[in-house]
Amino acid sequence: MKVLHLAYGGQMTMLCPALREIGIDATSCHLQKSKLNFNPDICLNLQDVPESEVYQRRKDFLHEAVKIYDTFHFHWGETFFPDKSDLEYLKSLGKKMVVHHRGSEVRRLSISHKSGNLWARVKSSLTEEQKIANLEKLSQYIDHAIVADHELLSYIKGYYKHIHIIRNAVKLDQFTPNYPTKDKDRPIIVHSPTQTYTKGSEFVIAAIKKLGKKGYNFKFIPPQNKIPYEKMQKIYKHADIIVDQLREGVFGVTSLEGMAQGKPVICHIRKDLVQTFPSDLPIFNANPDTIYSALEKLITSPELRFDLGVKGRKYIEKHHDSRIIAQQIGEVYKQI
Repeated sequence: MKVLHLAYGGQMTMLCPALREIGIDATSCHLQKSKLNFNPDICLNLQDVPESEVYQRRKDFLHEAVKIYDTFHFHWGETFFPDKSDLEYLKSLGKKMVVHHRGSEVRRLSISHKSGNLWARVKSSLTEEQKIANLEKLSQYIDHAIVADHELLSYIKGYYKHIHIIRNAVKLDQFTPNYPTKDKDRPIIVHSPTQTYTKGSEFVIAAIKKLGKKGYNFKFIPPQNKIPYEKMQKIYKHADIIVDQLREGVFGVTSLEGMAQGKPVICHIRKDLVQTFPSDLPIFNANPDTIYSALEKLITSPELRFDLGVKGRKYIEKHHDSRIIAQQIGEVYKQI
C-alpha cells in the first residue's frame, strides 16, 4: 500500500513516519511551505509559483501521484484542487480516499452555539454555506472521514457513510518530560496559540494582569506570532504551566505536546464532551469565566503542578502514542 497524505500541518508529518514503521508506505506532501517549519516529505511550494501557473502545477502533481499512490489521505478538507474537481477523476481510477477533518474547515458557529458554547469563535475565509458545500462535495466521492473527537464529529455527522474518531498523535521520543519542580516559587506560564482570536487569549491576558496586580509571583510568556515549531517546543520545555484554548471547548495539539513534556495544561473542555474522553484526562478544565481561579490555583500549588505533569505524560503514552494512532489509521485503510 502506498499512501499520499496531502495538505499541510504537523500531524501529517508526524503520522507518516509512524505509518512507515508499521509497514505502510506513507508520504506527506504540503501544498505550501509551513510558517511553523514543519518538514514534510514533499512540498509543492505553491507560494513561490506564479498565480497563473498554480493550477498547472497542481494538475501535474496529480498526474504524477496517481502513477505512484493507490490511497489518498486528505487533511483539512484539502484535495489537489480547491474546487475538489480531482475527486471524480480519482474515483474513476479506483483510488482509495479518506478525508481527515481537523478544525476550522468544518467548524460552524451555528452548531457550536446550539451546544451551549457561546464563547466559540471561528476564524476562516469560508462561510458556513461554503463549508457545507465542501462537505457535500467531499462526501459525494469519499465514504470515510476521520476526526479527533466528538466536538468535530458534530460538524460532519450525516455527511459521510463512515466516520472514525481517532485521536491526534504524539511522537513520544520527540518529547522528553521535564516535570515542574515542587520547590519552584516563581512558575513560568506559557500561552502561545497559533491564532489568538479563536483561542481566548484576551481572557488569559486579563487574568494574568489581575494576578500580577494582586502580587502573585510568576513569569508570563505571552502569545507570539508564528513561532517556528522547534523554538516553541523549547519554550514549553521550561514552562511550569501551559494554557491552551478557552473558546472551542476541546483541547488541541498544544495540550497534547504540553502533557508530553510533563507540564500541567489548562484548557476548556465543554461539560457535554468531558465524558467522551478517557476518564484519566488530567487537563485542568477552565473557561473564560474561571481562568483566573485556575491560574491562581496552579501558581500557588507546586505539588499540583508536578502531579498533573506526571499524569499528563502517562495520559499521552497511553492514549496518543503515534504508533498506536498509526495502527488505528491502518485499520481504516483496510476498510476503504
